[in-house]
Order: sequence, then C-alpha cells, then structure tokens
Amino acid sequence: MGSVHLIDHPLIQHKLSIIRDVGTGPKEFRELVEEIATLMAYEVTRDFPLEEVEIQTPIATAKAKVISGKKIAIVPILRAGLVMADGIMILIPAAKMGHIGLYRDPNTLRPVEYYCKLPVDIQDRDMIVVDPMLATGGSASAAIDFLKKRGTKGIKLVCLIAAPEGINRVQQDHPEVDIFVAAIDERLDSHGYIIPGLGDAGDRLFGTK
Repeated sequence: MGSVHLIDHPLIQHKLSIIRDVGTGPKEFRELVEEIATLMAYEVTRDFPLEEVEIQTPIATAKAKVISGKKIAIVPILRAGLVMADGIMILIPAAKMGHIGLYRDPNTLRPVEYYCKLPVDIQDRDMIVVDPMLATGGSASAAIDFLKKRGTKGIKLVCLIAAPEGINRVQQDHPEVDIFVAAIDERLDSHGYIIPGLGDAGDRLFGTK
C-alpha cells in the first residue's frame, strides 16, 4: 500500500507561502517552483539503495557508498509539471525524462490525453510523475495508467499542493503508489480548483490566462 508523505520542511513551507501569494509574478513563481521541487527530491529519493565501493581519497583508500544502479525517469504532466521536473533533474541529472500531455475538460473535469512520449526503456526504470497540483486526481491517475500500460512498475507521484479529493482518487485507483506533497489543502471548489491553493499553476508559471 502506498503512503502519503507530507514534506513540511521550513524552507519548503516558506517558499510555498510565496508562490501562493497572488502578487508573485511568473519569473519568481517559476524559480520558486523549481527550488521547491529540488528540495522535495531529497525526500522522494530517500529510499534509493546504496552499495559500498572502494575509492582513493587524497589521503588514503576508503570505503564509500554510491547509489546502486537505480534507473530513474522523471515524467512531468504537461505543461505545469515541466518546471518541477527541471528542479528534480538538478539532483538526478542522469535521469531520463518523459512527457505526458493532458488537459482537464472544463465541463466534465475529466483528463483528455493529447501527447505521450516516454523513454524506450521505461520497464527498467522507476518513474517519478510530477505535477504541481493534485486537485481532482483525474490527470494524475490517468498519467499513472499510461505508465502502467507500458510496463513500468515503480511509480511515485510528486505534487506541491493536494486536495483530499485528489489524494483519495489516486489511492483508490493506484493504491501502491507513494504520493509526496508539500501541503494538503482544505477541499475543491465547484470548478475543481484547490482551496486555498494558488490558482492555475500553468497560467502562473507561464504568464498565460
């Protein structure tokens, strides 16, 4: 059974408060989202296996630990997940990146796929799916479905802000997936936006309406 991990480090919470503010412009918003994703990556990767190797320091030989052959792919849900993916790639530069394009139908609130491009060896990689907002959970659940149908098994979901409804949806559809969030907000409004949330993450990242 997957778990919900609330990452409440003070630096993350401080930066999260700034991006929630309606007065924060696109440039600062993008920079902070990338920084928060980088900080969250420390916890997301905490369970990476290690192996012991022997190295030569300037003084003597020593036993040291390195990550043990872990293959990772970062999969942002377009378009809002792109900046988060860049932040995580700072810590895991050897990871490959896939892309899943979804948009939410404004009437049904259901996800509609328009693009999917993944590494050819995804069956051999653990996948980290990233999207700033986990609202209804429909897009995240659909993205995880796409990955499962292509043979991947190890999947984590990383979001900045989640609504209880979105968490429940992902846990119901994909009970084995770990969910990492920086905040769990109150609820969704009638339009499927998180309250208090931060508005439309994609629009705020890229200065669109």
